[in-house]
Amino acid sequence: MTAAPVQVDDRVPAAERGVLLDARNVTMQFGGLRAVGNVSMQVHAGEIVGLIGPNGAGKTTFFNCLTGLYRPTAGSVTFAGQPLPPRPRKVVYAGMARTFQNIRLFHNMTALENVMVGRYCRTKSNAIDAVFRLPRHRREEREATARSLELLAFVGLEKKADALSRNLPYGDQRRLEIARALATDPQLLLLDEPTAGMNPQETREAEDLIFRIRDLGLAVLVIEHDMRFIFNLCDRVYCLVRGEVLVEGAGDVVQNDPRVIEAYIGRPTAIEEDENHA
Repeated sequence: MTAAPVQVDDRVPAAERGVLLDARNVTMQFGGLRAVGNVSMQVHAGEIVGLIGPNGAGKTTFFNCLTGLYRPTAGSVTFAGQPLPPRPRKVVYAGMARTFQNIRLFHNMTALENVMVGRYCRTKSNAIDAVFRLPRHRREEREATARSLELLAFVGLEKKADALSRNLPYGDQRRLEIARALATDPQLLLLDEPTAGMNPQETREAEDLIFRIRDLGLAVLVIEHDMRFIFNLCDRVYCLVRGEVLVEGAGDVVQNDPRVIEAYIGRPTAIEEDENHA
């Protein structure tokens, strides 16, 4: 199963495009702990959607439910109109790729080799082809190398293709992980805190990169704690609190919602309220 390309008409508002990801009433229970409860979310083709919430709100757990790392206790996830099997490999084949909150690169491999690992899910060579270096294997190896070099150039790492990933600066490692995800030919890219640990300049570069990814016709779902980054970036934002959707809407609506403000900074005490009214 391969991902079919999505044609996105920029003249059509994102909310009016076809639904790519449709998660309905997703629940994840760990024994007596409900980490995610009845979360529903839609992502349209060519749309950037943000997922915010305080630490422990269930954001990464929800990502894990979408990408097959967890099998949801209840609810359903469909992608491009088809039920999404709760198996990571099949999720990638269907056209969904992700990065992780904690960078997961192959540290003893070069940047190019890391991206090529992502590319192999779209190849058809088998072990016999590889062992005997048959024509199909050689052809796909050349194609994978060329595509991986293109993606390294796209994320700004073309001069570091031969560098071991462990020797790359932190911001470059983040971009390398995105390039590896793009190598799977996704229709939807899920980014888990892509600017964590970055300085302001690196954050601006990450924002520009995500916009360029969207301009390729991909949809993006991103978890982030940097509020300025998320509200500048996203068409819509979901706020998750204690495993449930608190509010969803355009960035300016969510940003100014009193419930979101309370979730992040807490409810004013009686003394503070009296001082505010004094």
